[in-house]
Amino acid sequence: MQVDFYHLTVTPLDRALPSIAQRVVAGGGRLLVVSDDAAQRTAIDRLLWTFAADSFLPHGQAGGEDDAVQPVLIADTPVATNAARNIALIDGRWRDEALDFDRAFHFFDGDRIVEAREAWKSLAARDGVERNYWKQDDNGRWSKAA
Repeated sequence: MQVDFYHLTVTPLDRALPSIAQRVVAGGGRLLVVSDDAAQRTAIDRLLWTFAADSFLPHGQAGGEDDAVQPVLIADTPVATNAARNIALIDGRWRDEALDFDRAFHFFDGDRIVEAREAWKSLAARDGVERNYWKQDDNGRWSKAA
């Protein structure tokens, strides 16, 4: 299982997440987007409808009757009722349930860097976990730092 840590320094979540969601869906996968923050979930729901004028990213918020068919599902818990094998943790909080997926995207900013470092260290001891740390340069380009 692969865990990608994304340290948001230049590009905000509202620009980074849609790009990853598009790649997952374009590759035939499904994505579960998780946040404890209801306002953040609502903002991401709106964002995925409007982030690009020339594209459409089908998605929904968990709790609807169409959860099972959503390519991207936004939820408050790491339970993939859409059968996603990819999970994006967008509130900066690591959850060990993410290890039940094939790939996890862990987004965090400077306010959550201590928690991200703790998660990074704890995952080092886990068998079968490949960790990647992505950081941005001053121009906002992502590069693999570890």
